[in-house]
Amino acid sequence: MFRVDDYVVYGLTGVCKITDIEMDKIDDEESEFYVLNPVFSDNMTIKIPVNNATARMRKTITKEEALSLIDMIPEQETVWLKDNRERSEKFKAALKTGKSEEWVKIIKTIYEEKKEMATIGKKLSKSDEDIFKTAEKQLHEELAIALGISPDEVSDYIFQRISNDK
Repeated sequence: MFRVDDYVVYGLTGVCKITDIEMDKIDDEESEFYVLNPVFSDNMTIKIPVNNATARMRKTITKEEALSLIDMIPEQETVWLKDNRERSEKFKAALKTGKSEEWVKIIKTIYEEKKEMATIGKKLSKSDEDIFKTAEKQLHEELAIALGISPDEVSDYIFQRISNDK
């Protein structure tokens, strides 16, 4: 069970803070709800039943887990699927897992393909670009919370940490 002030990753909404746990009625049945507020976007409140076993919600990673995740990026294997539909489905399924390791795989795979395509004067498809941005947003938000920095600082932090290891 989560507590008030816990940071959680909720589906593709991103990092949220549990601001309250309250009783509310749905269909004349009173239940306990987590009240979530996305940390990096305003004016939204989400209520999730505490007993909802299917809610894709987990605690954010710790600073140690974040550093470990960053340190494994250079060794992360990438597999680019040539078939657009198959690749899109695989990436979307990986996004929905809510696992930061999966987001790293997506980002690195698309990033490397983007660099490769640039050498021959081509660009990524809109679908790949959108998936890349979603994975990057999710990862950067979670790493920002874990590392105590802003999401805008995460890319520089990662590149600096990885280049210092060489």
